[in-house]
Amino acid sequence: MLENCKSAQERWGGVSNIIDRWLVERQDLLVQYCELSEAAGSVTNYKNCGSQLQSLCQILVDYISAGHFEVYDQLMREGRDFDDQEGLKRASKSFEIVDSSTEYILDFNDKYQETDDTDDLIEDLSHLGEVLASRFEAEDSMIKVLHVAHKDQATT
Repeated sequence: MLENCKSAQERWGGVSNIIDRWLVERQDLLVQYCELSEAAGSVTNYKNCGSQLQSLCQILVDYISAGHFEVYDQLMREGRDFDDQEGLKRASKSFEIVDSSTEYILDFNDKYQETDDTDDLIEDLSHLGEVLASRFEAEDSMIKVLHVAHKDQATT
């Protein structure tokens, strides 16, 4: 998709658009996570949050898929195109955090996508929140060292 762009501005502006859309999806994910956490924390709503849980699972999978199959590839390509070995090295460490969080998120999805058993939901949501916070921090670091760091170079 972006490989056919005619100028650096078109190319890296396209990456910015991909990242921007992805970060909007992250915001939607956080809103759904908070709404579900609030509902699950209520004794009266605890067992009645199945549709919210299904929705959260779907956006979780969509979000991590976009990251792995679209955003990270573009970020790594940008680092290679600008021959930013230090940035690639730092991003690689961040990617290890992202990769390990992916396993937990997929396990969470597998556990709750097809079940009505919410006995562990509050604890699992708490742990999911911690995993997401760590993941978002690592993703932000990757964006900073592989995209934001090259913004001035991309416009010249």
